[in-house]
Amino acid sequence: MRMFRVVVNGNEYKVGIEELVEVPAIQAAESTPAPSPRATAPQPAAKPKPAPAKTKTAAPGGAITAPMPGTILRVAVNKGDKVAKGQTLLVLEAMKMENEIMAPADGVVEEVNVSQGVSVNAGQPLIVLSFQ
Repeated sequence: MRMFRVVVNGNEYKVGIEELVEVPAIQAAESTPAPSPRATAPQPAAKPKPAPAKTKTAAPGGAITAPMPGTILRVAVNKGDKVAKGQTLLVLEAMKMENEIMAPADGVVEEVNVSQGVSVNAGQPLIVLSFQ
């Protein structure tokens, strides 16, 4: 058994690792021992890129669609509201992250197709805007 010191989030742990060597049945009958595998140091995983905090998605015709599946946490506009470019239209929770869906341009809200608590799929129309 080999002992290693592992530090996770600033906490130090002592870990014992036992090397297991499987010997094929044919080789077990022979007198030569099987070579033991060498453990290689784990390579650091590539850091995932953080998701953008604010997301805007527009489809032709002014339909704002869901960029990913999730749940609507908050709808910030109503039918007939005037919106400015970059204004938050709604908040979509996906993978435990809150994503603000923003207006791609100035316009007026023609339709609101979702409400708070509704689950949506990627590409589903959420809000329809008429652009000015």
